[in-house]
Amino acid sequence: MRHLAAYLALPIFLVGPDGRLLFYNEPAERLLGRPFDASRDMPKEEWLAAFAPSDHHGTRLPPEQIPLLVALEQRHPVHRALTIRGLDGQWRSIEATCFPLEGLGGRHLGAVAIFWDADAR
Repeated sequence: MRHLAAYLALPIFLVGPDGRLLFYNEPAERLLGRPFDASRDMPKEEWLAAFAPSDHHGTRLPPEQIPLLVALEQRHPVHRALTIRGLDGQWRSIEATCFPLEGLGGRHLGAVAIFWDADAR
């Protein structure tokens, strides 16, 4: 998935089965506020705190409403509009479609978020 994401123009964020950040591609860097090389190896708790996923009123989302966590932990696809704080401190409205990554034999490999700037439509 990482190899594919590197070639796509859509922002993509990839986490492993424990929620640890594995990769985000160059198009995601603009929305996330920092190049991937400067953000490597973030555990789930760290990227959740940094990006502060919220609704459009600024209320932090509980874990069961954060699209990437739903895909990761409940193992089903989900789509949602939300607001995140980039690593540059800027708040951005995004839409995210997230889905679990399942390998052969039902092996859980993590989850992926494909997202875009909701204000750039």
